[in-house]
Amino acid sequence: MVLEEFVLNGKSAIVTGAGRGLGKAMAQALAEAGADVVVAARTVKEIEETSGEIEKLGRRSIAIPTDVSSSKSVEEMVHQVLSEFGKIDILVNNSGMAINKPLIETTEEEWNKVISTNITGMFLCIKAVGDHMIQHKSGKIINIASNVGVMGYQNFISYCVSKAGVIQFTRALALEWARYNINVNAIGPGTFYTAFNSQALDDKNIKDKMLKRIPLRRVGQPKELGPLVVYLASKASDFMTGETIFIDGGQLSNF
Repeated sequence: MVLEEFVLNGKSAIVTGAGRGLGKAMAQALAEAGADVVVAARTVKEIEETSGEIEKLGRRSIAIPTDVSSSKSVEEMVHQVLSEFGKIDILVNNSGMAINKPLIETTEEEWNKVISTNITGMFLCIKAVGDHMIQHKSGKIINIASNVGVMGYQNFISYCVSKAGVIQFTRALALEWARYNINVNAIGPGTFYTAFNSQALDDKNIKDKMLKRIPLRRVGQPKELGPLVVYLASKASDFMTGETIFIDGGQLSNF
């Protein structure tokens, strides 16, 4: 049966940045598909809430406070996951941040903070689970990029550069780890309604300007990423690797 290919029963997943927004929605979707889910982020209260909601679905879940820009923090998180779950089948690298500033006003510290979270954090998480996945010759890695990694966006240069890096990282690693039966893909969201951009989207004038750039004339809802992340985490995507799937209401079609 086709739908059986999407079932994640018996699988264990890590989702970084899972305390809220897109990360929380993807963690819940993986749990609804049958996976046990580790939720990792820096804000303890948020990940504990997400973990509790997952457990209400009948799945195992643990909340692990993690700073993805710290190799020590990431390694400790992965060690705890393996100790409690025994394996890692799926890794969703969702942790990210953005700074809204013209380049000339962006400090070196701000630049480094965005790059260390969005690029180095992904690198550290993948490296930490790599030995386990390679040893078992199996794994699904899903990196969260953005459509601005392709088209660019004014006053978000560090974010755009980091997300372009995510796309290229995904392609290169897919080639390197294909021999180990590890699928490496990415999702490139467009504008979704989250706490991060709610202030702008709640302003009618700003929202109207943003919607003019989106052919479907609406923003995405976090739950709409759920089916896509489940597909990339499941057997249904076994013949796909190195790809970035954009989900942005058709915005890139205008680019």
